[in-house]
Amino acid sequence: MTAIALTIAGSDSSGGAGIQADLKTFAALGVYGASVVTALTAQSTRGVTGIHDVPANFITAQIDAVFSDLAVNAVKIGMLSRLEAIEAVVEGLARHQATMIVVDPVMVATSGDRLLAAAAVDALRTTLMPRATVITPNLPEAAALLDRPLARDEPEMEAQARALLALGAQAVLLKGGHGTSADSVDLLVDANGVTRFSAKRIATKNTHGTGCTLSSAIAAGLAKGLALRDSVREAKDYVTAAIGGADALRIGHGHGPLHHFHAFWTNG
Repeated sequence: MTAIALTIAGSDSSGGAGIQADLKTFAALGVYGASVVTALTAQSTRGVTGIHDVPANFITAQIDAVFSDLAVNAVKIGMLSRLEAIEAVVEGLARHQATMIVVDPVMVATSGDRLLAAAAVDALRTTLMPRATVITPNLPEAAALLDRPLARDEPEMEAQARALLALGAQAVLLKGGHGTSADSVDLLVDANGVTRFSAKRIATKNTHGTGCTLSSAIAAGLAKGLALRDSVREAKDYVTAAIGGADALRIGHGHGPLHHFHAFWTNG
């Protein structure tokens, strides 16, 4: 049977993040990708210049169309910019009894542009995160969700991940990509303990879409039937290689995208 993953997220007109990054990742990892668009962004490698929200009833229509026809094995959820969008997604997941849900709490773009309305943060915490198989915040997102200072080291990362776990998700992957150490360390925390994933930090400005890509790679692994830890490990390896290949691309004038198809083609 063909593994199918669904991304529920915003569109990135520059192609490096959001729905576009998710579908590229699914394809690169051998998974068929479907999509529900929650917002359109006018976006480039330099930043976000506009956001057009998709009406909640049309988000609902997309969800119902996909689940009524496709056997969805895993769901990745990204940008939900408004309360109404979160409500539509939560109701849709419940209605179709969706499982294997990866929630990337997208709050701020790589460029620094805010992508989630302040009024929607509480709904993200209380209604969506408890439905998640795993949530994948980076350090700034974890700090914002908990109203705490940025974690400075691994013990503080673990403490924040455990605090997020208490909000109801089955697992938390706290990403250390915003850290400053020689290694980029992510911590997976669940009821069974802590698993550490580490990779050498790669010096490049071309990291646009990293968070979207990691969360969709995890969803791809889950869609293929991998256990969560194996899905995270495969995703970490894939993203590290995609960052490593990013400088082979020459896309835009700001933070360029990862090379999602580094294993298949090069562009010197």
